[in-house]
Amino acid sequence: MNEYNETRSAALLPVRGTLLLPDTTIQLRNIRQDDLDRIQNGEFVAALVKADHEKEQWNAADFYPYGLCCALNSIEYTKNGTNIYVNTKERVKIEHVVEGRFTTCAYTSFPDENDLPEKSGHDMLLYMKNIVSDMAHSFRGGDVIVSQADTMKTINGLISYLAQYMPLSQSERYELLEQNPKQRALLFIDLLLRQKEVIAINLEMNEKFSEQANKYYREQALRRQMEAIKKELNETDGEDAEDSYRQKVMAAGLPAEIEKALLEDVKKLESANPQGGNEQELLKNYLDFALSLPWKKEELTFADLKQARTILDSRHYGMDKVKERIIQHLAIMRLKNSNKGSAILLVGPPGTGKTSLGRSIAQSLGREYVRMSLGGVRDESEIRGHRRTYVGAMAGRVLQAMKQAKTTNPVIILDELDKLMQGGFSGDPAAAMLEVLDPEQNNTFTDHYLNLPYDLSDVLFIATANSLDTISGPLLDRMEVIEVSGYTGEEKFHIAKDHLLPEVLDEYGITPDQLQIKDEALRNIIENYTMEAGCRGLKKRIEAIARARSEAILENDGAIIVDNEAVEEILGPKRARHETVKEFNPAGVVTGLAWTAAGGEILFIETTDMPGTGQTIITGQLGEVMQESARIAQSVLRSRLPMQSAVLKERDLHIHVPAGATPKDGPSAGITLFTALASLVLDKPVDPHIAMTGELSLSGQVLPIGGLKEKLYGAQRAGITKVLVPWDNRADLHEVPQEIKDKLDIVPVRTIEEVLKEALDLTLPPFEHSFTSPVSMPMQ
Repeated sequence: MNEYNETRSAALLPVRGTLLLPDTTIQLRNIRQDDLDRIQNGEFVAALVKADHEKEQWNAADFYPYGLCCALNSIEYTKNGTNIYVNTKERVKIEHVVEGRFTTCAYTSFPDENDLPEKSGHDMLLYMKNIVSDMAHSFRGGDVIVSQADTMKTINGLISYLAQYMPLSQSERYELLEQNPKQRALLFIDLLLRQKEVIAINLEMNEKFSEQANKYYREQALRRQMEAIKKELNETDGEDAEDSYRQKVMAAGLPAEIEKALLEDVKKLESANPQGGNEQELLKNYLDFALSLPWKKEELTFADLKQARTILDSRHYGMDKVKERIIQHLAIMRLKNSNKGSAILLVGPPGTGKTSLGRSIAQSLGREYVRMSLGGVRDESEIRGHRRTYVGAMAGRVLQAMKQAKTTNPVIILDELDKLMQGGFSGDPAAAMLEVLDPEQNNTFTDHYLNLPYDLSDVLFIATANSLDTISGPLLDRMEVIEVSGYTGEEKFHIAKDHLLPEVLDEYGITPDQLQIKDEALRNIIENYTMEAGCRGLKKRIEAIARARSEAILENDGAIIVDNEAVEEILGPKRARHETVKEFNPAGVVTGLAWTAAGGEILFIETTDMPGTGQTIITGQLGEVMQESARIAQSVLRSRLPMQSAVLKERDLHIHVPAGATPKDGPSAGITLFTALASLVLDKPVDPHIAMTGELSLSGQVLPIGGLKEKLYGAQRAGITKVLVPWDNRADLHEVPQEIKDKLDIVPVRTIEEVLKEALDLTLPPFEHSFTSPVSMPMQ
């Protein structure tokens, strides 16, 4: 090898998946624009990279040491990217790489040694062309390759042309570049012979498979001829059942591998001894089930979004955010023209319409609807089925649902997913659901009973749950979680009037002219006889009224009117108690807001002091987070009102939240606790019509909270007129009905200073001067 000591520099072009050889013209695909800009102005060095992937910045370790000096021939712009044609020159050795995005290198020339005599080179070239000619007869399009190879006049040109059709690794491509002409030709001949052997083995395997297939088809033809002969001779008795199974399998249009597997079972059925016990019956049951499953792929149908929105609006009042998420989900399915990955999880309190939402989605898609109840399922075989070796084996619930749907693209409701039992002696059914809901796996879902891959990728799974706490993380990752919140009282009123009442009347055979429930009576039922997030209990109360008035309906021709008095007569004393605004709150008592599963409520934070030693007593069954909020409130009080709170060093402080039997927790009572303490030490009452909610930080910041919509509804119902909410919760106000906002003065606050200004008309000095500046209070 001749070595030239002169070192030159040039742009360095990374090359992947292409063989580089001297004195050839090659095509390089998908060239980046910045690389193209660098190599257009002169010669450049093309070098193979060691890893077949793109990088933003290259370094010396990424390249093999030898490359080629090249010149740009032409550029081809296509819709798939930019391709270039390059004239390669001599081989070079890369001495140094300037790292970075715009990579350059220093190189020295290392041209090929002329170690291959002309006659030997001609013989090797002819030998390689003969190998190509022998291989070409084995595959379609080989004649084109042979004719193009015959035009090649150099070994490098022939190797470069043939390499694009061979599965060469990056290291094998580099080894061909690294060798001198003689060793390069010998190495490529070895690779060519290896490829020829691979093709020969593949042809042999295909020929054997073809022989088996021909034997199978010949056997089927002979069976049909035998069937015809038996019919002519009236000798078909005793074999009709087996032949009918074969005919059913052949006529079912099954996938090839499924049909072949079922025909094997038909063959076992034909050879089974009629007196051999229940083997025949088991085989027949298995074949009956397999043939009852829908195998033929249905044409995908997608929802008309306007129609879907109309259906959802007509069946479900409110729930705008939930319905919008569902419409978006359906739109994405239509855009990508696929159901893959379509698994929805509706999470919310009982009675909020999760299952009926699934039915509405099925109707909007025009698909079959099947419901699977998973509550209490503790055995993995309930999902995957039992193996046929067990007595009484049967398929799992998933394939049973597919059999019931009779189509490959139904909507399947997985009801009460959070009630699925996890772990145990009989396996983990929750783990079995992973394959069902995973879009990367469910196209080959395998039930233990069927023991054949079944495609579930076109099924739209909609799961329902009351809580996410008991659902495993991997299972949650496979679903789109949509939260269904509880209804406000106004939403319940519209649902009762427009949906529940007509539904109950229809179920009981009562017409609207026979029984009428006044609007105030419906509101009375909602406010005073139900305590729930959903509407299930509300429907039961309406049913109770319909039953109680059924006899009167039969005895009277006119309409029966149900008012508040009738409601109390039928349903008895009020069962639900809601706090209402008091006429007067003494100093130390402030109205707060709380979220419950049944909606928002007001609560009272009560504080008082007494002679003692500076201890703090906390009662009302407060959780750890709420107790921490109380301690934060005391610390902020001492730092912001040090003079007024100093008296507490010699007195005991008692903090209480009424309804002591009800557990309470959460950070959202922070500013309420602080305001109650400030009211106590200042001996200044807070207007009982003012309520507040917000987390308090130690620096006096008011932090955002959750459940604002429900809390504001509870405040309006209780008679509150002014509500202080965290500044960062302003975005949540768009979810609050306008009728609620119109009745409340909602004041966003950022700091505890703003809270005290609104609640006590008290102006605090800046925090850093709180120990030196007096408190400014208005004259009484």
